[in-house]
Amino acid sequence: MSSKRQSKANAKPTKLGNKSTQPSGQVRIIGGAFKRRLISFIDADGLRPTPDRLRETLFNWLTADLHDAAVLDVCAGSGVLGFEAISRGAKSAVMIEANAAQARTLTQSAATLKIHAPNLQALQNGGAHIIHSTAQNALPLLDAPFDVIFLDPPYALNLWHELITLIITHGLYHQDTLIYLESDQPLTDIIAPFDKLELIKSAKVGQVFAGLAVFND
Repeated sequence: MSSKRQSKANAKPTKLGNKSTQPSGQVRIIGGAFKRRLISFIDADGLRPTPDRLRETLFNWLTADLHDAAVLDVCAGSGVLGFEAISRGAKSAVMIEANAAQARTLTQSAATLKIHAPNLQALQNGGAHIIHSTAQNALPLLDAPFDVIFLDPPYALNLWHELITLIITHGLYHQDTLIYLESDQPLTDIIAPFDKLELIKSAKVGQVFAGLAVFND
C-alpha cells in the first residue's frame, strides 16, 4: 500500500442543495471495528447513503485490499463509505463534501467514532480528513495516489466523466488503485472513454449500477 498521504486543500466551498442544516437521518456501519455504530447525515438534495445490501457487496469485493489502505471518498455525503473503510482496516480516508452542514456532520461523526481528524492545512498520516469543498476544487490540491477511491456523486449532476478526468490528470491513482463507481447509468458507458480503467466487478440493485474498476497503466 502507498505510504504518506497529504493534502494542501484550502478551497472555497460551493454548496449543493441544502434542505436542512441539522442531522435528520442515520446510517449504520455494517462491519469491522465500528460495526453497528450509527453515523448521522442531513436532509440535502442528492445525499443518499449507499444501501446496506450494496455496501455489503462492495466491501466483500474489497476485503483483501483495505488493510492499511489510503482511501479517497470523492463525494462523501453521509461518509458511510469512508468510515466503513476505516472500520474494516483502512489507514486513512480523505472525504470531500460540498455541503457545509454535512461537512460539519462528518467531522462530528469522526469525533464520535474517535477517529483522528487533524488540521486540513497539513494532513498527517492516518485518520479521517474532512474537506469542505466541491470535488472539482479539492481534487487538484491532493497529493500522492490513493489505494481505493469511492466515486458516488449526486446522480443529477452527472459528474462521473469530469471527476474521473481530474483523478487521472492529477495522478491520484497508481497502477493497482481500485475505484468504486455507483450510478443510475450503466458503468460500461461511464468508463468507456477511459482506456486506463477496467471494470472487474459489477452489480445492479434496483435501478442502481455499482462496480469496481482498476487503473491499468
